[in-house]
Amino acid sequence: MNITEKLKELGYSTVPEEFYTKVQEWKSWYVGDVKGFHRYKVHNGASVVRCKRYTLNMGKKIPEDWANLLMNERVEITLEGQREQDFIDRVFTENNFLVKANEMQEKAFALGTVAFIPRVVGMEATEEGPVPGSADGIVMDYVTVEHIWPLAWRNGIITECAFDSIVTINGEDYCYLQIHHKVDGLYDIENRLYRYRNNNVDAEVLLADVSGFERVPQVVHTGSDRRQFVIDRPNIANNYDDNIPLGISVFANAIDVLKGVDVAYDSYVNEFILGKKRIMVKPSATKDLDGEPFFDPDDLTYYVLPEDTDNNGIITPIDMTLRTQEHNTGIQDQLNLLSSKCGFGENHYRFDQGSVATATQVISENSTMFRTIKKHEIILEQVLTELCRIILRLGNTAMNAGLNEDAEVTIDFDDSIIEDKTTERNNDRQDLAAGIMNDWEYRMKWYNEDEATAKKMLPKMEDMTDEEEEEIE
Repeated sequence: MNITEKLKELGYSTVPEEFYTKVQEWKSWYVGDVKGFHRYKVHNGASVVRCKRYTLNMGKKIPEDWANLLMNERVEITLEGQREQDFIDRVFTENNFLVKANEMQEKAFALGTVAFIPRVVGMEATEEGPVPGSADGIVMDYVTVEHIWPLAWRNGIITECAFDSIVTINGEDYCYLQIHHKVDGLYDIENRLYRYRNNNVDAEVLLADVSGFERVPQVVHTGSDRRQFVIDRPNIANNYDDNIPLGISVFANAIDVLKGVDVAYDSYVNEFILGKKRIMVKPSATKDLDGEPFFDPDDLTYYVLPEDTDNNGIITPIDMTLRTQEHNTGIQDQLNLLSSKCGFGENHYRFDQGSVATATQVISENSTMFRTIKKHEIILEQVLTELCRIILRLGNTAMNAGLNEDAEVTIDFDDSIIEDKTTERNNDRQDLAAGIMNDWEYRMKWYNEDEATAKKMLPKMEDMTDEEEEEIE
């Protein structure tokens, strides 16, 4: 029994299984090994030959580049209160969030959808249920679309959802199923554990009987009408099925172009393999009078002709002309198409010396890439903000952390590719010197401070006077 059937048995329905078949196609391009395309057979007139197509693996490169543009080390998540900031920073550090967030952003663009699920650990439990405030930490589950099963949604927003994961304990495989659903307007989280054998979900087992799940309650009554999971996806309409709340891969509508890139690159590589310089020699030229070989028998440069060959020359060189320029042009044309189809605009990739390089550029605000980045940031900002609020809420309800759940959350994305920061900062310094910009405005902009903090951090007049007197002396 698979997850879809198990959910149906429990009274839930999810999206059609056909969509997950589409996800597997995108995943095969992400991995770089597409059945029937990268491995294929050719009849050479005498027999069937198994072939492997060379690939640039742009199905991995494109999501990776989008992740680096959107969720990199320069993204700053700032909360209004210091207590709240410290708590969020600690949870993120404990869960390796900066690394995993970039990885999950990459997988979201490759596969269409990912999820972040914060949950508490170490909570004491009694016969009446878990003890509020007794948890000792918050862990983050990072889930890809193959394990996300929407149960209810509206306007593309998933309100109820199930998540599965395969865990191995003492040599046994189990399927851990979390079901987030509403009961009388408030969220309950069901936790179920099944034996997992031969890729099938088998009989259910008690959580208390499995090591590591002894403290996991069968049902968690959150007491909140806000969900305890966050869904992230590219800001691209699902044209495969617009009734499904899951996203699509950034290259979902560029599969033919991905094929074009690899066909051109495969031909490029084979041009060197087939055009390798060789020397055709007759058998009489391979040995001296004593029968000793002239040539190394393991040397692939030489090809020994049959005895009855009509070729008059004893040694005949074969030197084929390589069509490198034509292949370079062909691959670059395909990369330009792919770049445009995936939201980068044209000329984002450059085929140079047999490898793909990303064009170094400072893009303008009216460019395709700028508009696409800003479009994707809309969803990512919502994801990071909601995630912070869930963690604050769990900190209060499960750990008695005394946090302000309504603290303002500010997300500052890295815009260094969008504008030349050095030039802009120098311009602001000139405005500051000319009196056009206030010194506290400069601090607010470049030190990410609020107005009160910026004014407080400015050097006091008496300090400046003391410094001037010391210089005079």
